[in-house]
Amino acid sequence: MSKPVVAIIGRPNVGKSTFFNYIVGQRISIVEDSPGVTRDRIYAEASWKDRTFTLIDTGGIEPETDDVIVSQMKVQAEIAIDLADVIVFMTDTKQGVTAADKEIALMLKKSKKPIVLLCNKADNFGATSPEVYEFYNLGLGTPYPVSSTNAIGIGDALDAIYENLPKVDEENFEEETVKVAIIGKPNVGKSSLVNKILGEERVIVSEIAGTTRDAIDSYFENKHGKYVFIDTAGVRRKSKVTANIEKYSIMRTLLAIERSDVCLLLIDATEGVTEQDTKIAGEAHEAGKGIIIVINKWDIAQKETGTLEKYKKQVYSKLAYLTYAPMIFISALTGQRVEKLFEMINEVNKQNSLRISTSVVNEVINEAISIVQPPTDKGKRLKILYGTQASTKPPTFVIFVNNKTLFHFSYERYLINQFRNNFGMQGTPIRVVVKEK
Repeated sequence: MSKPVVAIIGRPNVGKSTFFNYIVGQRISIVEDSPGVTRDRIYAEASWKDRTFTLIDTGGIEPETDDVIVSQMKVQAEIAIDLADVIVFMTDTKQGVTAADKEIALMLKKSKKPIVLLCNKADNFGATSPEVYEFYNLGLGTPYPVSSTNAIGIGDALDAIYENLPKVDEENFEEETVKVAIIGKPNVGKSSLVNKILGEERVIVSEIAGTTRDAIDSYFENKHGKYVFIDTAGVRRKSKVTANIEKYSIMRTLLAIERSDVCLLLIDATEGVTEQDTKIAGEAHEAGKGIIIVINKWDIAQKETGTLEKYKKQVYSKLAYLTYAPMIFISALTGQRVEKLFEMINEVNKQNSLRISTSVVNEVINEAISIVQPPTDKGKRLKILYGTQASTKPPTFVIFVNNKTLFHFSYERYLINQFRNNFGMQGTPIRVVVKEK
């Protein structure tokens, strides 16, 4: 089940970022008493009661403006509205209902999304400020008075958000179904690959509209297994890809990565690895997902003897943290080697879910210690007492030691390599958590 998305919308300088920071528990957004400080959408994980959700902070909306920065902020906010399951509309109690508030309210009504109306800067404890009742005129239901600065009314606001979150059983794919996110920068061939897959040897195909993700989840079954392909293709424009569209693509990609078991990282063979590719790849790696590097458009890439191996080295040198990920060269247009993807997906998903018994984990650790002694510092030697696998997806190992400060990153990398040598774990990150006994 993917995390729902909650977007905070409102005019500039009504206190959206202060509310955001209070909810997520850390000072992520820049808070400053001047309009337009939060120019991009910022997002973080938050939780209330038994639900976890993604909270998006946005730049303010000014419905009518010639200011370039403010107009870009409006675009960012519209993107957040498009992605959101629940919209938090924040207003300013002290300023009352403004013309801009009325226009934003009209725009939000058209979105058909659940809306929680907050009246910020209601700083008086006790009885509700009379100014709050004016906000009923927006036609968005009950206004909730809050003070983001003084933490007044936050619980009621979170309860209202909680009540509007999508039901937990909204996505109910079978356990054996592998969820595959096709990720990469715009125009790299993501939708072409989905169409090629769905158009060949299909047994069951149905289109499941992503509830608010502006994406299509395609269920597909063939002789290799059952899959849900999540197409993260971004907004397509004939004009040059702008910063806003790039951010939109990244945000949708993050949501798709979160929902997936395996990520297919598509790279354009004619362009090679770009900065945007490295950002997207990093997100999948940090999320602990199984990863396959897919070089698309190989049919039109210029080739000579040894080109493939040379290309592999170039990709791995730019994506040094993904050397564990298998690589395949395909053409989504012609279907070249697309069929081989299924076996790779199954194997990477299996490796990402691999569980090793504690006794075997400790055998590998003891053998690794006998080959390379743990590091020392000022006469103190690191002692590894024992290890165990704590979880899967990705495989996560807890190592108990005498002194955490002696456990250098280089030795952690050495142990991870030993795990790979003994267990395989191709296509999956490995996590190591160090604890003192």
